Amino acid sequence: MAYVCDTIGVCGIIVCMKSEITNRSRNLRYEQTSAEELFWRCVRNRQFNGLKFLRQHPIVFVIPNGGRKYFIADFYCRLYKLVIEIDGGIHDTQKDYDEFRDNILASDGYKILRFKNDDIFNNIWWVMKEIENVIGLNTLEKR
Repeated sequence: MAYVCDTIGVCGIIVCMKSEITNRSRNLRYEQTSAEELFWRCVRNRQFNGLKFLRQHPIVFVIPNGGRKYFIADFYCRLYKLVIEIDGGIHDTQKDYDEFRDNILASDGYKILRFKNDDIFNNIWWVMKEIENVIGLNTLEKR
């Protein structure tokens, strides 16, 4: 979901929407899916290659008229500008929106990886290896 507001605060935070976006992010963290929970257990506390991941993290971008919008990424690694989305069934009906969102983020230099819930549940090793491949690391060995 994206929010729009013209009032800009310090560091690009939208003042009039900050609390709403913060609350939305907190609610999404509280109501995480089983797949998101499993992925989070693999990456939290820098367990994955020492990388810091944030959950349900808002990312701001500028629209052509100068306004600002937010996307809330399922997971985000600031060091690599890496957005990870865990797609459940709802994403089957919103493919156009997901593509639109991915294009905007990619145009701002973000790398976007999308994984299906089944990937997380049935092949988490492959998921982690794909992340390593995108960011140029190679530390995982097949177990």
